[in-house]
Amino acid sequence: MHPSEVLFQGEAVPVQLPVCDHYAGSEKLMRKSLALQQELGPVFDLTLDCEDGAAVGNEREHAQLCAQLINGPLNLYNRVGVRIHDPAHPSWGDDVDILVAGAGARLAYVTVPKVTDVVEVARVTDRVNQAARAAGIARHIPIHVLIETHAALEQVFRIASLVQVECLSFGLMDFVSAHHGAIPGEAMRSPQQFEHPLVRRAMLEISAACHRHGKVPSHNVSTDIQNPERAGDDARRARAELGFLRKWSIHPAQIAPIVRAFQPGDEEIGLASAILLAAHENNWAPIRHQGELHDRASYRYYWALLQRAHATGATLPANVTELFFG
Repeated sequence: MHPSEVLFQGEAVPVQLPVCDHYAGSEKLMRKSLALQQELGPVFDLTLDCEDGAAVGNEREHAQLCAQLINGPLNLYNRVGVRIHDPAHPSWGDDVDILVAGAGARLAYVTVPKVTDVVEVARVTDRVNQAARAAGIARHIPIHVLIETHAALEQVFRIASLVQVECLSFGLMDFVSAHHGAIPGEAMRSPQQFEHPLVRRAMLEISAACHRHGKVPSHNVSTDIQNPERAGDDARRARAELGFLRKWSIHPAQIAPIVRAFQPGDEEIGLASAILLAAHENNWAPIRHQGELHDRASYRYYWALLQRAHATGATLPANVTELFFG
């Protein structure tokens, strides 16, 4: 039996997503990012930005352009989502209707910014589902939620529990700004974003809520686009210290460092492969490997590691690829 079948009996299988979420707003950058995704493969998601990408008064046209790109030939892997306007903006409903009607069958997800509570997330989700039904689309389009307000953080576990939500992202800059100077500006960047108690606590709450409900916690932007490796350093720290499994990119040069930061090393991949192959041969009963006992608890850990390795384009043993990812 496949690991996803045997290791999670009686519980929800955790969501698996590409480790990098790259944002593009202008038509030029969106097309350039689609070309890069064709080149690199689906190791990163592309989010087309209707919130910050659309000029004032041009919201409908921008949403229509996004729908055309999502539904067009440049989208090879169906890993393109969209960020709509926030629920307080008059254009958010039009965003949903245009995008779902025009590209709902291939839309990877809808990202909702600046939510205030779980009711608001549910209201946007209902609008997405209504638009899908009207367009004859049977699938439930996943919802990603930006946690960047005090109110949303207070309800983060309830938001993560919503079935259609698959990812929560931290809006670092808006969150710091919401404290009206009580948190210093240095906390909008490293190292203070990981060390200021209020910011670190917010990241921990988001990560914990996601892992409680099998969703993906996504780390915020790194604003230093002059030094792309800083984004990789932030991703590595967010993963190792806070349990984040995904990170935003705001410049094409940040994508590769972020993907590398989440990619397991060769030794980790080798160990995980050996353990899971032995477990598979033993019908997932406990085994002993290199003098240590392993059972389904450790199998789940190593299966998650191999999934992350595969998602980041790492080289896996041929028999592992054929058996588990063929």
